[in-house]
Amino acid sequence: MTRTYWLEHAWLGNHVEPGVAVDTEDGRITAVHQGVGSPPPGAEILRGLTLPGLANAHSHAFHRALRGTVQVGSGTFWTWREVMYATADRLTPDTYHALARAAYAEMALAGITAVGEFHYVHHASGGTPYADPNAMGEALVAAAAEAGIRITLLDTCYLSSGFGQPPNAHQLRFSDRTAEHWAERCSVLKERDHARIGAAIHSVRAVPADQLATVARWAEERRAPLHVHLSEQTAENDACREAHGRTPTRLLADHGVLGPRTTGVHNTHLTDDDIALIGRSGTGTCMCPTTERDLADGIGPAAALQRAGSPLSLGSDSHAVVDLLEEARAMELNERLRTRTRGHWTAAALLRAATADGHAALGWPDAGTLEPGGLADFTTIALDSVRTAGPLPGLGAETAVFAATAADVRHTVVGGRHVVRDGAHTLVPDVPRALAQAVDALRA
Repeated sequence: MTRTYWLEHAWLGNHVEPGVAVDTEDGRITAVHQGVGSPPPGAEILRGLTLPGLANAHSHAFHRALRGTVQVGSGTFWTWREVMYATADRLTPDTYHALARAAYAEMALAGITAVGEFHYVHHASGGTPYADPNAMGEALVAAAAEAGIRITLLDTCYLSSGFGQPPNAHQLRFSDRTAEHWAERCSVLKERDHARIGAAIHSVRAVPADQLATVARWAEERRAPLHVHLSEQTAENDACREAHGRTPTRLLADHGVLGPRTTGVHNTHLTDDDIALIGRSGTGTCMCPTTERDLADGIGPAAALQRAGSPLSLGSDSHAVVDLLEEARAMELNERLRTRTRGHWTAAALLRAATADGHAALGWPDAGTLEPGGLADFTTIALDSVRTAGPLPGLGAETAVFAATAADVRHTVVGGRHVVRDGAHTLVPDVPRALAQAVDALRA
């Protein structure tokens, strides 16, 4: 189907351009016309600032059920994890589908057009496989389709509870026993128009060192994205040094995990040598600032990683907040707090992390820009809300990053189709109700 969208203002990678017409056909952009002062006949009009669709490069959809509960009281990542396990224990393919569908619809409302789902809840309670061993993963792929967004299912290898330790009772449903069994199961998963299949190593504590290469080889053979939680906690670094005499980053490098298709998630507590290894190998970094601050994890060396050669992307991780604009803003503001200086990234650089570089990390290199040939995925932010009113339109990128929130998203288009129109989801009519019902089902 052919459609033309007229964008009142459009971010074209380095600047904001007024009056842009975008022609789309069969889900792709066929032409971009600048200097179009008024909407062409029949064009759909998007008032505000239109950006390429946002890429949420790191998600655990079931964590959405934790919002507003794990924030009670004090604790650490490790006490938070016990609450997370209790929620994971109650998931079934049906309840996970309902929760993910609602969570992905919330993402669409926030301007997110693609999600990287770091998926490790594979089996039934106790570790028994479902009749379809990929029932949980298929539920997520179906949920994304029904919510109208793209998904990269990062099927996650998770085999142990720590270095040399078997999975605990909660983790049995995450485990395939060996990396070979993991590879056999996820090799059955099929890609679809809206879905890519990637791989993930949960962490160096969850995949024994002698099995890391199996996961890396699986991803390499398929030219698929490979993600890994890396140095999120100092306790993990200490345990890795005790077990292997090296940092987690060095361990991954020694087993062939690092490389241009690999993304380290968090990369919080790194040595200078770690940063150099990640940068030289072209390994990406996915920062999740709202989760990292919610869990008191720390501030990662994002600026140093990028200078070393690591492309940056952004994720909402635990969904304490679903707002990629806030993730972009928080990365810059965290660095300001750490260094007590301002201006580490331009607004354009932060938007690239949230768009083109995020999509590339998820295996969608043809998304994330408003250019002919690219996927027709974009989102429009209001410039007349109480948060965004006032600045000159030419400063729209700065307004988007440093003032706007997910609440300012007015339109989301995926594959040339309006998924969010005038702030309302067109496929999931009542997203708050869907979220409430899905979360309540896990409390029953």
